[in-house]
Amino acid sequence: MVSTTQWRRKGTLDPRAGSGRGSESYDRKLATILQQAAAVFCTRGYHRASIRDIARATGVSLAGLYYYFSSKEELLYLIQRHTFEAILAGAQQSMAPAASPEERLRALIQLHVQFFLEHPNEMKVLTHEDECLGKVHGREVRAIKRAYYRLCLEQVEALKASRHLHLLNARLAVLLLFGMMNWIYTWYNPRIDPDAVTCAETMADIFLRGVLGDFEAEKNGAKRASIRRVKNLAGPGSRRSPPSNGGTPCWGALELPRRPSSAK
Repeated sequence: MVSTTQWRRKGTLDPRAGSGRGSESYDRKLATILQQAAAVFCTRGYHRASIRDIARATGVSLAGLYYYFSSKEELLYLIQRHTFEAILAGAQQSMAPAASPEERLRALIQLHVQFFLEHPNEMKVLTHEDECLGKVHGREVRAIKRAYYRLCLEQVEALKASRHLHLLNARLAVLLLFGMMNWIYTWYNPRIDPDAVTCAETMADIFLRGVLGDFEAEKNGAKRASIRRVKNLAGPGSRRSPPSNGGTPCWGALELPRRPSSAK
């Protein structure tokens, strides 16, 4: 059986763990098992799926499966760790030739979207079964996820510094970007939706144009427009006149009710 300490960052096993382990054929077989197990977990759910289900799907005996992992939880852990490490390594490699923060972000978005569309089962397992790991396994997977988050955050912060976007909340921008990318598997239909490259380019355009669209000027302009709307909504001698002709009320024009004196 394979202990968790034998799993290395590159996704291979320590050759000293035993005969055949760490070889290319061993790694290929393990990768195949993880892929097929992810499909079973995706279809049946982690708690309902059994090792016998995995054995039937992979065509590997129960004893053969336990040569690669020691428990169902370790199998889930290997799926998640293998997948996150592949995404992280791919992002680092794809961004390496890029010169500017914009180019690096485009490369990351391209890799992320393409990987998600090529591995929908793994993505569903990562999204819906992330709370099933125990303390130790969960901590290791979260560390890789944080490394990937920081990699993206560093690019947004570099973009913020290079374009002097002082009011941009880099953390919020990154989380919004992940929110846009991570749920693509829930709606993507290859029969009517464009390919991964086009989807990634569209997402990158939406994100970068929103961030780079003269952020501070847009924000200040929105504030001035809001003030003007408040003035227009308020009738003569009244600051609380309701909007007319179906206009949209502005929260800035509303006053909070006074608290009773006893509540002071």
